[in-house]
Amino acid sequence: MTKQETTEEVVVETLMHELLKRVPTPPKLGDLIEGPVISIDKAAVYINLKPFGTGIIFGREYLQARDVLKKIAIGDTISAQVVDAHNEDGYVELSLHEARQALIWTEAEDAIKKKLVVELPIKDANKGGLILEWQGIAGFLPASQLKPEHYPRVEDGSKDRILEELKKLIGEKLTVTIIGADQKEGKLIFSEKDSGQKEKREMVEKYAVGDERDGTVTGIVDFGVFVKIEEGLEGLVHISEMDWALVENPRTLYKVGDKVRVKVIDVKDGKVSLSIKALKDNPWTEASKKWKKGDAVTGVVIKFNQYGALVSIEEGVAGLVHFSEFGTMDKLRAALELGKTYSFKITLFEPKDQKMTLSFSQANTEGEEAK
Repeated sequence: MTKQETTEEVVVETLMHELLKRVPTPPKLGDLIEGPVISIDKAAVYINLKPFGTGIIFGREYLQARDVLKKIAIGDTISAQVVDAHNEDGYVELSLHEARQALIWTEAEDAIKKKLVVELPIKDANKGGLILEWQGIAGFLPASQLKPEHYPRVEDGSKDRILEELKKLIGEKLTVTIIGADQKEGKLIFSEKDSGQKEKREMVEKYAVGDERDGTVTGIVDFGVFVKIEEGLEGLVHISEMDWALVENPRTLYKVGDKVRVKVIDVKDGKVSLSIKALKDNPWTEASKKWKKGDAVTGVVIKFNQYGALVSIEEGVAGLVHFSEFGTMDKLRAALELGKTYSFKITLFEPKDQKMTLSFSQANTEGEEAK
């Protein structure tokens, strides 16, 4: 091959390559394609897909999109998705329904990137969260992605009780963001937290341990009360932080709407923990001046727990009588009655840590010997 022939061959290959680059790629399965309507029949619509021939929407695809197709006219440009690139009649089969679905998933992905905020009604609930719908696609909002004011406040974690609380939200509208889209499964995942997470973080960052605030009780549960300390932000006062005295039922102390003074005792993971008792005088401080280990005291049995009996020596100061002193819990309950006053001996006293243990037998044995 001569040098001239080689050069000519290279030129031809280059020209072919350039021509091929300019030739449009034929449509393939799943492609979104558009063109003008050139003909409308009773059960079919034809679209000009020049230079690839004619597209057709018919059969099931026509029935699924008939409400939309009724509104189109010859000359209108429509977008559709290829469901068969070359059927037996030589047409490119198209679907408006599939195209719409594809566009919705594209919009969903875009909404995730932009953190688009939408307001949607709650359709249903299950033990794990809430069911919503966006653009005709069902989505799931896990309970863990709810804001505190909507989170099911169930201390024992009972799934049945969680479901009861979640069902109360059905019909309400929530402001949410899309945080996940699975086209294969046909599911969207929503979050209520993300819709205002930045604002909430900014609110929480203003608080530090030791801060005191006036607040309003917004919710009462078995394990404490929720207190709003500013618009859009509330914190939990755990039952153990409500009072120095034993609190069995928060509802006996507070009701929704009550005004309370609280102290910030922890700021963590975008949450503020509060205390009411931290603003009251600590009765253990005064108790440390009165008693020491080995002292004889009298107290009232106020509660039985898995370790024994809790005995109140004075308001806010209580000690434990361990069941091992009696051998079994049944024997302890037989010897000590709720609400009754008995004599005890202090066997451990650590007022700084609010710890006290008492002995019933030592106090009463010594009492008998004294006689």
